[in-house]
Amino acid sequence: MHFTMRIDGTAARITVHGEIDYNTLPTLRAAAAGLPPSVTELVWDLHNALFMDVAGLHLLFEQPSQEGPPRRTTVTNLAPQPLRLLVLAAEVNPDLELARLLPDTPATLFDDSPPPGGPTV
Repeated sequence: MHFTMRIDGTAARITVHGEIDYNTLPTLRAAAAGLPPSVTELVWDLHNALFMDVAGLHLLFEQPSQEGPPRRTTVTNLAPQPLRLLVLAAEVNPDLELARLLPDTPATLFDDSPPPGGPTV
């Protein structure tokens, strides 16, 4: 796994290339922690992260350090497996704010209601 980082004013984008697991978690945490204090928005771009285990949940849902600046975190370009993991995590823990974390993901992915016309079999 490796990542690329781009900082544009107060926004940073970290693009992950490879798997997100407990082996890669410390590197990704360090990348986020090393951002300048002026960065108030962090976007994790996961278009090249085709696999994520529970370590990815820790990365995306951790509360920021009290010493660090407040920072809005979002995720974009999720592959199917990481997206499914996030949806499952939200089903288990409804307090997780997926709509905030995934602003460019259709809200229908978070909706458990049956499709129009009733459930399909």
